[in-house]
Amino acid sequence: MSALSFLVLTDHSGHSDQNSVYSLVSTLAADPRCKYVDIASRGNPKNAPFFQGARTQVQGFRVKGKLQFQPSGRQFLEDTHPLDPQAYDVIWLRLPHPVSAVFFDALADYNSGADAPLCINNPEGIEVTGDKSFLLNFPEWTPPIRLVRNAEEAREYARHFPLVLKPLRAYGGNGILRVNGPEDVTGADFSTPYLAMKFLQNVSQGDKRILVVNGKILAASLRLPAPGQWLCNVAQGGKSIGAEVAPEEHAMIEAIAPELLRRGICFCGVDTLVADDGRRVLSELNTLSIGGFPQAEAQTGRPILQQTIDELFSYCYDH
Repeated sequence: MSALSFLVLTDHSGHSDQNSVYSLVSTLAADPRCKYVDIASRGNPKNAPFFQGARTQVQGFRVKGKLQFQPSGRQFLEDTHPLDPQAYDVIWLRLPHPVSAVFFDALADYNSGADAPLCINNPEGIEVTGDKSFLLNFPEWTPPIRLVRNAEEAREYARHFPLVLKPLRAYGGNGILRVNGPEDVTGADFSTPYLAMKFLQNVSQGDKRILVVNGKILAASLRLPAPGQWLCNVAQGGKSIGAEVAPEEHAMIEAIAPELLRRGICFCGVDTLVADDGRRVLSELNTLSIGGFPQAEAQTGRPILQQTIDELFSYCYDH
């Protein structure tokens, strides 16, 4: 099989030395199956038209050796040159939220045609799976959930049990509301629907993130809420420790992975919570820019980074 060329799209402006893109891209660049890898950042002002959906070139640079985090971000801003997105075998999205639908539409155009670059993850697949209502496709693996379009529907559902209301396009724990009963449906903006999910009493046992690449489970970590809190998001004060994958989680991912792969989703973060009966159930699917790979390698002692790149190449060669 021939070596592949890669264009990585990221946004350095929010990076720290913990961001997975540096170790993943370094591992990719060192792999003999990689012809070369270039990288470009949304944080470079010159790239604003491209990331706003214009079919233009993008300013970036070739990765030579190890990609190092620089607090100044200088490498993404200086000594860059124009790159043609259509000149690569693979475009790899390592972009954080928010990403506009216009940009996804433009990227999907690059991804069409026999000689077009393979886009990972597929933009159209990200748009579908990034909507929290996508979980409605897997009722056997989730807590009780329902789409609610107005306050009355939320109040009716809250008569059965306390709820969590999730905006369909929210990320990072933003906009999530806890509803303790029918009289507690306040603060919700029903200009768009919410996914209503039963509030699980065992939430303090932690939100498990399972890293899935090319349908394979690579590692898992348990994110515990900050003291006195119920949201487990690390960005909101939680902490993360290594974890094992439960039998029901293996079965869950075995059932879900084919649907994700069918939609062009190679990288996925599957989040689970402990239900009232003690089983782990599906609470979130994350398919935009999944992190935690170097941390998983440190927690497990296994070569998670190389395993990730191996699965990335397997996916690329299969497609």
